[in-house]
Amino acid sequence: MTIQGHTYTSDLKIIRGEIHPNWWRKEGHSLCLEDIKDITEAMPKLLIVGLGAYGVMKIPSTVMEELNSLGIECRAFPTAEAVKVFNQLFKELGKDQVSGAFHLTC
Repeated sequence: MTIQGHTYTSDLKIIRGEIHPNWWRKEGHSLCLEDIKDITEAMPKLLIVGLGAYGVMKIPSTVMEELNSLGIECRAFPTAEAVKVFNQLFKELGKDQVSGAFHLTC
């Protein structure tokens, strides 16, 4: 994933326009609420999740329910598509309203 001329090869998050590289998840290919605590604290309107090149990472229904209860809409796609969706919504809604969490492998 290339952002502002810098290529990232490990998982990352984008929160309020700031890049948080080297993102590790508690359970590898399953997203836990704890993994995105910094995102939930930022309270974006939307969270775009890249599930990996082949969609290997999963989001448990309990995580989706908790995000919904916080008023954060979560949309998940294979990472290439997630990047396109994120870029479009970031332009439309702005850095405070859209966060991203991207699994860049698998």
